[in-house]
Amino acid sequence: MAQVQNHGHTTTAEMVVDHQEEVLRRRNEELERELKRSMEREEKMKMELQKIWERLRVAEDAEERLCSQLGELEAEAMDQARDYRERIITLMEQLSAAQKLIQSASLHIPSSSMAL
Repeated sequence: MAQVQNHGHTTTAEMVVDHQEEVLRRRNEELERELKRSMEREEKMKMELQKIWERLRVAEDAEERLCSQLGELEAEAMDQARDYRERIITLMEQLSAAQKLIQSASLHIPSSSMAL
């Protein structure tokens, strides 16, 4: 199959080798382009991951602040509820004392003064 031609002409074997070299060169270029695209995608994904990581850190910080504020609000609400309960008890005691005083006073009023 390998025909050798004289006088500076290209042989079939040389043409096959040249064709294989061209195919390999094109394949190599294609692989290099794909590698470059892959590296660019990887870099883009790294940047995205970094952005997501930063957003996650910000969200975690915000969550910690919110939990702290919620704890403070719960403590404040408990204090207010305790104060409100104490105020109600005080008012109930005052009302009870006032009712006893009224009952006691109405028992001591002579019936003749009520007719006036």
